[in-house]
Amino acid sequence: RVDELGAPHGITGQMVRLGGTKMDEQARYRVIVDRISHEVEYYRGAMKHAVLQGTYVINNPFWWTADDKYFNYSVMAKLGVAIPRTVLLPQKGYPADIDLTAESLHNLVYPIDWDALLDYVGRPAILKPYSGGGWKHVYKVADKRELLEAYDRTAPYCMTLQQFINFDHYVRCFTFGKTDITPVAYDPRERKYLVEHEYLSAEVGSRVVRDAQLINLALGYEMNTIEFAVQDGVPYAIDFLNPAPDFERDRITPHYFEMVVDRMARLTIERMPVYFGPAKL
Repeated sequence: RVDELGAPHGITGQMVRLGGTKMDEQARYRVIVDRISHEVEYYRGAMKHAVLQGTYVINNPFWWTADDKYFNYSVMAKLGVAIPRTVLLPQKGYPADIDLTAESLHNLVYPIDWDALLDYVGRPAILKPYSGGGWKHVYKVADKRELLEAYDRTAPYCMTLQQFINFDHYVRCFTFGKTDITPVAYDPRERKYLVEHEYLSAEVGSRVVRDAQLINLALGYEMNTIEFAVQDGVPYAIDFLNPAPDFERDRITPHYFEMVVDRMARLTIERMPVYFGPAKL
């Protein structure tokens, strides 16, 4: 799609090729869309180096590497976005070189007052990693017993305990370039996207778009999916740290896949530094 849209401007696209990155290596690409360095540490380092050499990388690897979901919740709460009550928890397990009896953990309170934490977020509650995605290691717990049973299975991840939003609507917003927002009906129980264009009321839809724009502008994301659970007309931002969002054809439906390919191709061309002239994306 980049080849098709960029042809009048001499812009072409290809898969990035990496095979050992030299410190003084000059930029080989003008724009890179990064959908894998969150999993491959070498790619992550190479993306940071590419930025240093003048490449525009979507998403900015310096920001999302330092980001986490709990910090995001805190930032958005201060900016007025509706956020579920959330608690950051000490992790259940630690690397082998951590001294569990003395210096490394002597700042931790023990035992944790689990009842007080549940009183704060409410029952039922959601236990989930403070970083990560893909609905991995997510538990819905009804009481202290279920919470401890789930928590005991979470090592070595750092977890958050969060208010459960008893939603009547749930949406995932595809976002492109921070302010181009497309809310999509989503069934989190079936993990299924739905093509329903009048899924939200005009009022709720407008707030979802506004809050999604605020989230991206504050956090710097240009490629993201932002999830809102709507309860009693209030859209609660549930998840908005997705540096490589779900864009697979079979998952997001052919309808939205076509839209995503087109919007992402146009975004990469728009981010092409004008002073470079014809080059590869």
